Formats: sequence, structure tokens, C-alpha cells
Amino acid sequence: MAAHHEDFRAREAGAARFAVVGNPENRRVALFAQAVRAAGLPAPRVVAWADVLRAGGAGFAAGELVRLDSPGENTEVDRLLRGAEDPTRVEGSAHWYATLTSALRGLRGGVRLDDPDDLAVLFDKRRCHAVLAGAGVPVPYSPTSGARAPTVGGWDDVRALMREHRMPRLFVKLAHGSSASGVLAVETAGGGRIRATTSVERAPDGRLFNSLRIHRYTDERQIAAIVDTLAPDGLHLERWLPKATQRGRAADLRVVVVAGKATHAVVRTSASPLTNLHLGGRRGDLDAARAAAEASGARWADVLGVCEQAAACFPRTLCVGVDLLPATGWRRAAVGEVNAFGDLLPGLTGLPGSGAEGLDTYAAQVTAALARHARAPHEHENRTGTPHAFA
Repeated sequence: MAAHHEDFRAREAGAARFAVVGNPENRRVALFAQAVRAAGLPAPRVVAWADVLRAGGAGFAAGELVRLDSPGENTEVDRLLRGAEDPTRVEGSAHWYATLTSALRGLRGGVRLDDPDDLAVLFDKRRCHAVLAGAGVPVPYSPTSGARAPTVGGWDDVRALMREHRMPRLFVKLAHGSSASGVLAVETAGGGRIRATTSVERAPDGRLFNSLRIHRYTDERQIAAIVDTLAPDGLHLERWLPKATQRGRAADLRVVVVAGKATHAVVRTSASPLTNLHLGGRRGDLDAARAAAEASGARWADVLGVCEQAAACFPRTLCVGVDLLPATGWRRAAVGEVNAFGDLLPGLTGLPGSGAEGLDTYAAQVTAALARHARAPHEHENRTGTPHAFA
């Protein structure tokens, strides 16, 4: 495998040039640049998100392989996207979405590894859920996706939909949120009891802030106030599916799919319903997860296949990160999210049999992009990876 990659790099060195739209100081850009250089190519040209947003776009050479990376973790970029001075504020995601999609339409030329139309769907949870459901991908039930879905104007609408669709436990999500920002895991019980688990911290004046600490609200008036504040940015509701557990903690998987193939996976576990690693989640045992799935009668290839099925809904985008929700007992699974920038798993190498063994997520994408470039070097008009480029 190592010799094969070296031969491939030698053939491709000098034959392709990469560009990346990102925040130059960010580790994502550094890790991708490292992977490009390791392939024997010049470091990618970095186009700063701040410059793209100020100019309303950017241009690329006809043969440049253009990767879009996350605009997160930069205060100035966040201000340009959301129109808010404080990057810890939760509000402003609708403005963020409108600004980002407008900037994507202003990108010109190059060979795109991320399709603007795909990204517009991926960053709208309502649209993404509808696309996945329409393709037969298993997803949690939602009353807010699809052409005839109602608009959620606030907590009263959430309560009405909970009653109508018999959803005593559900997730309330910002339609354009990421990294669990604005997500509330809501559960009700007899006697009018209610609890919302979230990373949202509500200030005394009603402003909402993202926190690295999990908060639990049991006063419905406080929960209603949070939801009412978030509603103008757009809300998406999903039924809360009971998750599998690992060592007594709720467990799910982040699976990276590159060029149609599941290449990397990590188990995330948490004592709360939110498994995001920055909120206290921990990496679990992938071998134990596979063993539990197979002991239940499931085939591991079919588990990963659900993620590949989800990624196939976005065929013009080279790489996505799929959040897979294994059900209690590990026999079945549903897709909770498909993330455009879900590949930040430093040091994690490819799954056995994926063709990306020994490669991290960035090296796998470079290899797939170069393979596609070698097969069709004359195709330069907004094309992306072909499924199973590692085969």
C-alpha cells in the first residue's frame, strides 16, 4: 500500500495544483496543506474567507482543484457572516447562511471539490433531511422537512407539533446551525415535567450564548424563551431516537465518506444526549461498536453503507462527515446529520478495506482528488469526486 501511494504521488507531482478557501491560521488549512505537500505537490494556494466575503467571491485558474474549508473559528469571518460582533452569540444563523451561500455563488472557475448547490442543502437541516428521506436513507422522523412542512414560529408551535406527531422526546435544532449550536434535546414526562438539555446559555437579559458546558433547563418558561428567541433563524424538529450505549454512555458515530466510500470512523460517547467532542463527549471504541453491531446480526459493511447512501445524495461534493445514530442494540442505525466540514479527525487513519489505510482524512481526499484528476484532466467545470475513487 505504501509503495502504491508513493508511485501515485510520483506520477502526479507537478500535474495538479490545489487551492483552498479557508481561514489561513486554522489547523484545518494546515492539515490539508500538509497532506498536499506529502503527495509531492506544491502547497495549496490559500484564499482567505475574509477576502472572499468582502469581495463577494473569488476566481480560480481553470485547472486548480478547489477545496472549501470551514469558515469557523475566526472572529472577523464570523462577524462578516452573521453580522454580529460577539462570536459566542447563538443568534444570527439565518444571516450566516444567506451570506455564505451568496459568497459561494461568487466563486468562479477551478475544479470544485465542494458543490455550491450541495452545500446550500447541507447547511439547511430541513432541506437536507427531506433529500435524505426522499432517497430512502433512514432518518429520524421530522414534521419540519419537505415541501409542505410548517414553519415553526416559536415554542407554541413546537408544543403543537409534539402533540400532533406524538413526539414526547425530540431535538429542536437551528435550521442552519453547526457544532450543536442552538440544539435542545427536549423530553417531557407526566405531571407536566419537562427538561431541555443544551449548550445554550441564556443571559438574564435574554441573549443566548454558546457554552462549552451542558445546561439543563426544567422551567418551561425558560425553554420557551430560548426557542422563541431562536425561531426567527429557522427551526428543525426531529424525533429523539433512543441511542445505543457503550460503557453506559450514549454512543453515535462520525463517519467520513470520501468519493463515495466510508474511509474513516470514530465513536463518540457522552453522558448527555449531545455527543459532540467539544461539549465533553469522548472517543469510544470502534472495534467494540463493530462487534456489538455484528453480534446483533447486522453486517458492519451495511452500517457503513448507510453513510455511503447518505453521501450519495451529494455526488458533486468529494467529502462529507455523516453522524450515524445506532439504535439501542446496535442492529439498526439512522443518519442524524450530514456535515460539509465533518473531516476534522486529526491523526485518525483509514478503515481496513477502505483503500485509505494509513491515510488521514485529508490525505485520503488529496488522493481521491488526484485520482479523479488523472482520469479526466480535461474536465474542469465544477466537477467533484467520482464514487469509489479508492477502488
